[in-house]
Amino acid sequence: MRVGIGLCAEPDPGAGASIAAAQAARALGGAAPDLAVVFASGEHLREPGALLDAVREHLGSVALVGCGAGGVLGDGRELESGTAVAIWAAALDGASALPFRAHADGEGRISLTDAPPLGRGDAVVLLCDPYTFHADALLEELAVRAPGVPVLGGLSSGRTADGEAALLIDGEVVREGAVGLVLEGVETLPCVSQGAAPMGPEMTITAAEGNVIHELAGRPALSAIEHAIGQLPASQRALVARGLLIGIVIDAARPEYEQGDFLVRGVLGADPRTGAVAVGAPVQAGQVVRLHARDARSADEDLRQALRLRAQALGGERPAGALVFSCNGRGRGMFGAADHDAAAVARELGGAPAAGFFAAGEIGPVGPRSFLHGFTATIAVFPR
Repeated sequence: MRVGIGLCAEPDPGAGASIAAAQAARALGGAAPDLAVVFASGEHLREPGALLDAVREHLGSVALVGCGAGGVLGDGRELESGTAVAIWAAALDGASALPFRAHADGEGRISLTDAPPLGRGDAVVLLCDPYTFHADALLEELAVRAPGVPVLGGLSSGRTADGEAALLIDGEVVREGAVGLVLEGVETLPCVSQGAAPMGPEMTITAAEGNVIHELAGRPALSAIEHAIGQLPASQRALVARGLLIGIVIDAARPEYEQGDFLVRGVLGADPRTGAVAVGAPVQAGQVVRLHARDARSADEDLRQALRLRAQALGGERPAGALVFSCNGRGRGMFGAADHDAAAVARELGGAPAAGFFAAGEIGPVGPRSFLHGFTATIAVFPR
């Protein structure tokens, strides 16, 4: 597998896409591309059709998906706002990439167009419009259809000048739903950095209903959480005061739980009278939870550690490339400096070609299935 990327801030949609596509094509070193993933922001969304034409002029009729973005990243840089286009192209060496569309009817039922059956060894790249499609519903369906198949991607964060979605698939601009790629025979290492640090003790849910935790370790949930917070060091209590999160263990079969084993969700509210606590995910008795909090330091450490684990899994060999989906709440707003996530990916993956966008929600696996996240960086790492 070979990967080439292009990144351009030229404001003219045709010219900018042409420059970025030419860069990506040159980086493939003469190999014919099989697929392209395109992220465009600013003025490029005024004429997404022109952008598509320019990409296909340089890369040919490859399997292509893409979306509008609030900002893009590539080559160790982040262009968080303004006008830019990032193009990620790959030659698959005998493997295949199959584009598909997803729709939801008025009752929320999901239908897929052109999606092949999923099997072991496959992976999915998924880009959704958050205003016309519920990614959670499709992720639940994919978890049933294809257990263990990783899904990575994000929610589109940029729209056209007339306020419509800008999803790209092959030579078409799509105004609603979701687009994706099924990668058949493409080895994929998922990386999910949730950017939140666990703290305090692990606690087992002993009573719950829906997304409401009634009891933790036999005590009213609110009382157990308040007690756990009271035992924290002052520095950690200060982080919790900015926003308490709950980490929920998804794969209970593991002998012990590390930072990446928790699905991190916000606390939506609590009832002081009953002691019940509502969280942003369904829960059930027997699950293990732990308090979490988010800050720039823990987010930086979590991302670097997650990337190093993938690098170690490759035996130190530089991967072919990576697709990056970073939350639009990260960047300068979280880290206080430019290029944080893009630079971390470049550094920890040995300068492997990587591109992506700032998403309005990120998709990636925790344990055996994939979820929609917030404030995360989810990364698809592709070995050579």
